[in-house]
Amino acid sequence: MSKEGFRNLEVWHDAKDLAVEIYKITMEGKLSMDFSLRDQMRRAAVSIPSNIAEGDERYTNKESIRFLYIAKGSLAELQTQLVIAYEIGYIDVKQLSFLENNCTLVGKKLGALIKAREKFYRQKE
Repeated sequence: MSKEGFRNLEVWHDAKDLAVEIYKITMEGKLSMDFSLRDQMRRAAVSIPSNIAEGDERYTNKESIRFLYIAKGSLAELQTQLVIAYEIGYIDVKQLSFLENNCTLVGKKLGALIKAREKFYRQKE
């Protein structure tokens, strides 16, 4: 529920950029041929900024926080899929490291936003 809208949230931009990177890596190599894993990774990646946006557009902090937690869950899902993609040889260690660092950054910013919204929500009770 930011006054400026979700597009002004730094975490939304970072999550959207992460989704774009996931689309790029899933268009090449062995990963592009594993339709199941590729599609699951894309869905999880797109779900992160989508849920941040949806949560920010909700009318209450309680609803907003719920969607931010859903985004955090999708982030964990994506991180798991990245490890699997690495362990089966679909992505290399450089790609894994780059994407894990981006996931960590998004996770920290999501956590901070959740904490701030929860604090605000508690003050309103």
